[in-house]
Amino acid sequence: MFKSGSFLAFGIYKLIFMAVFMASCTLAGATVKNGFDLSGSLVPASEILKGGPPRDGIPALDNPRFIAGSDATYLLPDDRVLGLRIGETARAYPIRILNYHEIVNDRIGTQAVAVTYCPLCGTGMVFSAESENQVLDFGVSGLLFNSDVLLFDRQTESLWSQIRREAVTGEMKGRRLELLPVSHTTWRDWLSRHPDTTVLSDKTGHFRNYDVNPYPAYGRDGRLYFPVAAEDRRYPRKAMVMGLEIDGHFKAYPFAELAGGPSSFTDEYRGVELEIRYDEPNLTAAVYGRDGREIPTVLAFWFAWYAFHPDTEVWTR
Repeated sequence: MFKSGSFLAFGIYKLIFMAVFMASCTLAGATVKNGFDLSGSLVPASEILKGGPPRDGIPALDNPRFIAGSDATYLLPDDRVLGLRIGETARAYPIRILNYHEIVNDRIGTQAVAVTYCPLCGTGMVFSAESENQVLDFGVSGLLFNSDVLLFDRQTESLWSQIRREAVTGEMKGRRLELLPVSHTTWRDWLSRHPDTTVLSDKTGHFRNYDVNPYPAYGRDGRLYFPVAAEDRRYPRKAMVMGLEIDGHFKAYPFAELAGGPSSFTDEYRGVELEIRYDEPNLTAAVYGRDGREIPTVLAFWFAWYAFHPDTEVWTR
């Protein structure tokens, strides 16, 4: 039998154990979401939110099938696509498909690429899928930061912020992905410039109605589904901008400022001479360096660009 002092000691140890256990449960609940460990995240874990679907609830396309551009009868001339050219190969990834999958793991020649699209931020970004000589393939985590999709690599389950281009948790934390030039434009424009293009087939192996936009009014109103860390109301939230990064500094070219102006002009940023090209009929833009090579940029909703880059410079007339 226990003496009264033993009972007291037992009770104290039990209380300590329960307190530690409850604290551990609370900590685990705060740092694990959708099965991803957020401890030590480079962004506030409290600002990483569940978007609704679970991990892989939005299925990435891992074995994409392509057809000739002339056979893509399911596309309309004004449909938006992400157009990518590597070497002699041109490919188009329609937004109407990316709305449902958000990631295409692809390979063009020897180049592994991750084609990504966040419907909530309007950001279509293509990355080299190689990081420090390791080829990664990505899935959709079901988590968001600043309303932007968080990818995860299946090799380490690290979370990657699309707009930051950086792993924010896990083994890969702190690594960045190389952004590749991509045209976010109309199918008509891409096909006219690249008649040899292939295009992602709508026979994806998933049962989806790609004729239906799951976000029909989102791009036309000012509502956000999820909060962001910083906002600026100089432009409407969903106004399109082209964002540029040079040596860790950021500049935005709002389409509202580019509209009605010349289709091509020069600018200088951080000592780099730039040629800005704006295609108003196709609502797209691009940046080229003095050597004539395209510099990777991001087309995004204004709110998304500013949320990630509140210190951004803004080009005005």
